[in-house]
Amino acid sequence: MSAATVRPLAPGDRDEWADLWRAYLRFYETELPDAQYDVTWSRLMTPDESPHGLCAVAPDGGGGALIGITHYIFHRSCWTETESCYLQDLFVSEAARGTGAGRALIEGVYAAADAANAGQVYWLTQDFNETARRLYDRVAALTPFVKYRRP
Repeated sequence: MSAATVRPLAPGDRDEWADLWRAYLRFYETELPDAQYDVTWSRLMTPDESPHGLCAVAPDGGGGALIGITHYIFHRSCWTETESCYLQDLFVSEAARGTGAGRALIEGVYAAADAANAGQVYWLTQDFNETARRLYDRVAALTPFVKYRRP
């Protein structure tokens, strides 16, 4: 299978995007109300709003179906003059895993960060997400940080 094409999410992608995001949330054993999908989609479709979104489109034989999505956010930091880019969500459909779509989506975020002169791109994942971590170990550097959040 040839590599997927990565492009910004477009208005006509709403239903496929929602299906992929639901699958992503299921992987992390969580659900969001339908209203949150509407809010997030509205933000994704608003220029200069965060988050931003990219999708991976199936190559030739896939009929242009979405096979992956990513959301990313630019933000300021007290540690640098430039903005940072947080890759918040990344998901590739089970059928498309191992095709390079995940790497292509990450590289798409890297390109967007470079275009915005963001000083860093970073993300979090669960320690048990071994399949994704094998990819992440090839395209990024693991940090020693541990995440805490308010209960």
